[in-house]
Amino acid sequence: MALSCEFESEVLAAVVEAPWPERVDAELRGHVEGCAICREVAAVGAAFEADRDVLRAEATLPDGGLVWWKAQVRARREAAKMAGRPITAAQVLALASAAGLAGACFGATSAWFQAALARAAAGLHAVPVETLLAEHWMAAAGAGAVLLLVPAAVVLAILRD
Repeated sequence: MALSCEFESEVLAAVVEAPWPERVDAELRGHVEGCAICREVAAVGAAFEADRDVLRAEATLPDGGLVWWKAQVRARREAAKMAGRPITAAQVLALASAAGLAGACFGATSAWFQAALARAAAGLHAVPVETLLAEHWMAAAGAGAVLLLVPAAVVLAILRD
C-alpha cells in the first residue's frame, strides 16, 4: 500500500482554493475517487475548510480605535520603562556611594572602631599572611564571592527590567 500520491498536493490545493468538488476538473475528481490517499486528503481538507468558514463567520474583530489606543499605551509604557533604566542605574550608584561615604565617615570619626581596627591590624602583622589564609580560607572565599556576586546580581536585576 502506498503512503503518498503524486497528486496529493494538487488535491489539497483544489480543496483549499475552490469549492470541492464542484469547481474542480473532472480528471482530478476521477483520480480522487480511485485513490484512497487523495480521497482522505480531500475529506480532511474539506472538513478544515468547513470549520474555517464557520469560525470566520463567528469571529468578531475589535474596534480599530481600541486596538490603536492599546498599542499607543503599550508603546508609552515601554518607552517609560526604557527611559527609567539609566535613572535606576544612577540611583544604585548613588546609594552605593552614599553607603561607602557613610562607612568612611563612621570609620574616621569613631574612636572605638579605630582602636578595634588598630588591634586587629596589630594582630594581623604578628601572623604571616600565608598562615592567616590557610586558617581562614573559607571566610576569605566568602568575602570574595560577596564582592563579586552582589554587584553582578544588581546589574542583572537592572538589566532584567
